[in-house]
Amino acid sequence: MIELQKLRDIKKAEIIELMNHPKVRTHMPLAQGPFDDAAYNAFIAAKEALWQKHGYGPWAFVCDGKFLGWGGLQYEEGDADLALVLHPDHWGRGKEIYDLIINYDFNELRLSSITALLPPSRTRLKVMVRLGFIPDGEMTISEKRFLRFRLNKKLVLANPRSGHNTEA
Repeated sequence: MIELQKLRDIKKAEIIELMNHPKVRTHMPLAQGPFDDAAYNAFIAAKEALWQKHGYGPWAFVCDGKFLGWGGLQYEEGDADLALVLHPDHWGRGKEIYDLIINYDFNELRLSSITALLPPSRTRLKVMVRLGFIPDGEMTISEKRFLRFRLNKKLVLANPRSGHNTEA
């Protein structure tokens, strides 16, 4: 069973290892330079600030005491944006973790929609459509281009094949 924990409760070395993993970095165009102690401290402070300011933010995902990665919602220009960063050893757990996040977003926070920003390096986009996301333009952050997708709660509720367990 996957547990949601605070990022600050995860060993620093585990987060640093994840954020420096070459396969992970391939899909993180905003990552600049090595993720070291200073980057870790800034990262934790920024993620904690999201919780303070917006009432939501990312969690650490842990299963049987093993850190799988992190993710959840992050505020981006008026939208609650879904982030999911898993260690490549756990990429197969993505849908399970995604379902936990979506259930929280729509049932606990009662959001009407969320977005997901993907760098153009992500070429397998059919999964976004299968999950119920629709293309919603592009966004530039720190001079990096992202494809934006939106998941609307109404569309999820109207499509029982989406596999989401959300209330009305």
